Amino acid sequence: MLSHLVQAQNCVEQVIVDLMCSPGSGGPGEDASVEYVYCRGAITELLKYGPTDLHAASKGPNPPKMLILVIPGNPGVVGFYKTYMWTLYQTFIRRYPVWTVSHAGHSMPPETYDMIEDASVTEEEDVFGLNGQIEHKLTFLRKHVPRYTNLLLIGHSIGCYIILEMMKRDPELKVVKAVMLFPTIERMACSPQGKVMTPVLCRLRYTFYLPIFLLSLLPERLKISIVHLALRNSYAVDTSIIPATVSLINVDCAANGMYMGSQEMRLVVERDNITIRQHLSKLIFYYGATDHWCPVQYYHDIRKDFPEGDIRLCERGIRHAFVLDAGEEMANMTAEWIFDDLRTL
Repeated sequence: MLSHLVQAQNCVEQVIVDLMCSPGSGGPGEDASVEYVYCRGAITELLKYGPTDLHAASKGPNPPKMLILVIPGNPGVVGFYKTYMWTLYQTFIRRYPVWTVSHAGHSMPPETYDMIEDASVTEEEDVFGLNGQIEHKLTFLRKHVPRYTNLLLIGHSIGCYIILEMMKRDPELKVVKAVMLFPTIERMACSPQGKVMTPVLCRLRYTFYLPIFLLSLLPERLKISIVHLALRNSYAVDTSIIPATVSLINVDCAANGMYMGSQEMRLVVERDNITIRQHLSKLIFYYGATDHWCPVQYYHDIRKDFPEGDIRLCERGIRHAFVLDAGEEMANMTAEWIFDDLRTL
C-alpha cells in the first residue's frame, strides 16, 4: 500500500517500502511489553513495542529517532490498541518504538499494586478528571521520554483533545506530527451520542456502580462469555480486545472512566482554533462518516475554518470505536499519512 507513495524513488527505497508492507510473522502480542507505573499518584498501564527504556536506548549506538505515542479514547485501556500499534510497528520495520499510555486509573493493576499510590495527591490534583489526565500525560513524557525525543502523537476520540492541550501547555514538545482519529474536540454534549450520554454520565452514573461490582464478582470465564455475547453483532471483531473489554468489568476502573466522561461533556465545548492554527501543518484530522460523537457537520465546519488543513472524511465505513474491528486497516492508513514525515528524519 505504501509503495504508491514512493514510485518515483530509487530501488533501495522501493525495497524498504516492500518490507514495510509485508506482514509480521507473529500477532499483536508478539514483542509487546506491558508495564505498570505510578504517574501523578495513580496506576498507569503502558503497552510498548520496541525499546522499553528510551533513556537507556538514547545512549546506545542506534538511538530511536522517533517515539510514536498513542493517546487513547475513553475508556483509556491500552489493550484496545494492540492490533493498531503492532501493525504500525511492523509496517515501519520495527524501526520506531510505538507506545500507548493508559488514562490514570482506567486499568486494573496486578495484585501487587494499588490503584492509588497517594490518595492526597490524586484527590488534590483531580488526576482522574479531564484536566488531571492531560497533566498526567505531560508528566509521563517528562519522566519516561528524553526531552529531545521527536514525537509522533496519535490521538483517538478524547485523546485528540488531550493532544491539543499538551501541545498548548508545553510548546517545547518536539511534535513532528499529530494524527487525530475521530476527534472529539468540540461540542461533545451537543453531538447525537452526547445528548444521550450527558445525563447518564453527569447524573446517573452512580446507578451503574452496583451492577458493575456484582458482575466483577463473576468467574473470569463467565465474564469472557458475557463480553463475547455483548460483541456478538460486531462483524469480524478483533479478538485481541477481549481481555481489555473484560478488564472494564471493575467498579473502580468504570467509575474513573465515567467520571472523566462527565467532565468531557461539560468541558469539551469550543474547538481550540488558536492551537489548531498554530500547529496546523503538523495536524491530520480524520472524521467518521457515521460518527455520533463527532458528526459530519463538525467535519464540514472545521474544513470551512481551515481549508488549507489536512482534514479527511472516512470513506470506508469505519466506526468511531475502530479498535473493535478495524485496528489493522486504520494503522495502514495512518502509516501512509505519516510515511514522508518519518522518512525525512
